[in-house]
Amino acid sequence: MTKKQIVSLVILGAAFVVLDLGIYFNFTKNFINSTSPEMQAKSVEVSEYLPFDDDSKIVRMDTEMKLEGDLPVLDGAAALFPVYSAFAASVYPEESIIYDEASGTFTEESALQYTNTRGAYQRIVDGDCDLIFVAKPSEEQLKYAADNGVELEFVPIGREAFVFLVNGSNPVDDITLDELKGIYSGKITNWKELGGEDRLIHATQRNEGSGSQTAFLSVMGDTEVHPSALGPLGSPIGFSFRYYVEGIVENGRVKLLALDGIYPNKENIRNESYPIVANLFAVYRKNEDNSNVRKLVEWILSDEGQKIVEESGYVALE
Repeated sequence: MTKKQIVSLVILGAAFVVLDLGIYFNFTKNFINSTSPEMQAKSVEVSEYLPFDDDSKIVRMDTEMKLEGDLPVLDGAAALFPVYSAFAASVYPEESIIYDEASGTFTEESALQYTNTRGAYQRIVDGDCDLIFVAKPSEEQLKYAADNGVELEFVPIGREAFVFLVNGSNPVDDITLDELKGIYSGKITNWKELGGEDRLIHATQRNEGSGSQTAFLSVMGDTEVHPSALGPLGSPIGFSFRYYVEGIVENGRVKLLALDGIYPNKENIRNESYPIVANLFAVYRKNEDNSNVRKLVEWILSDEGQKIVEESGYVALE
């Protein structure tokens, strides 16, 4: 091999390295989850919110109300796991909840489960669980229930803000609802159009059927979603529920945006000045014959249950 050929190969190799780094920093890095394997698999560190661990992060409630007999199997969304784990810790016997540390999952016999929003809605229809804690269902999830002849009862148990978030270094702090729709419809493609830097906007979305994606599509309404094809080369904007960002993920590298001049804090959720406030639901089958299901829901709506909702980081009902 001649010296010229060696130099050419070195230059070609360097070019590939530069290209790979460019793809990583401008595209791949936006989607990499830097947390533990458990978080990557389950979207929440389940082991940190187990009901009967001494160092668990859940809210503790000393209550006289205890469930016995046919215990409802609980399931739900990632963002609500700390809440319904706290419910279980308050009123369930310890031996009813079995967590396998090796696999990072609950056993089939456990009265507490976690399969996320999509899994929970399917399981409640299929009869594999008895009470789920979730956000508003998608049209597909409602259709699945209807197709299987199942009517669901939705009981609001708390309130939360649906929020939009950006990189912590992004100078944009406040956008309007119309601007959000402009971003996700592809009409606004650069942050400079919103007073930010001259960078493309990467309008990210969530998995179909997730609570966040369903809420996002509700916000968009009749506006069709057509994000820019070049967006992945830019700086991202995403969405979630407030507590999931602030309370569970605790990611200091992102910041929440004010919407129409209103920041999504608990006070603005409570007084409903923030434009997008959503209910959190306890959901069960309308023909449910396990009396413990309604008994548990009634307790969740009591002062004790609502205190768990509030102290877990959400906003209790009035």
